[in-house]
Amino acid sequence: MKTVHLKTLAGYIAGLVFGLGLAISGMTDPARVLGFLDVAGAWDPTLMFVLGGAVVTNFIGYRLVLRRKAPLYGNAFQLPTRQDLDARLIGGATLFGIGWGLSGYCPGPAFASIAGLTGPLVAMLVAMVAGWFLARQFPAKA
Repeated sequence: MKTVHLKTLAGYIAGLVFGLGLAISGMTDPARVLGFLDVAGAWDPTLMFVLGGAVVTNFIGYRLVLRRKAPLYGNAFQLPTRQDLDARLIGGATLFGIGWGLSGYCPGPAFASIAGLTGPLVAMLVAMVAGWFLARQFPAKA
């Protein structure tokens, strides 16, 4: 099997594991996210544990993977080099947070929930696609 096919297969497997993790943890249910944000009401801490597990897993995984000289299916690791915060990043993060808080969906759980399409999910997906096109109107720094 060619390296390109193995890389694609690895991507699909990673996506499947991610989607299964979202479904098993209940993060495809927007009520969970909205319950987490409702700190003055019926607060649901589930999201905090899911995010904490992701942070710990990433922390350990990066340490292990970056010990290698190169990735399994590439010539070199492609890590971000920019460390500055600009208006485009802050604005995008703000819009993402507002959308997540209003809908209870972020892109991963939204995609994983497409099989049970609802009105709020359609609205979120339309807004997300519109955001992609809007983001192209603001030039990125090199």
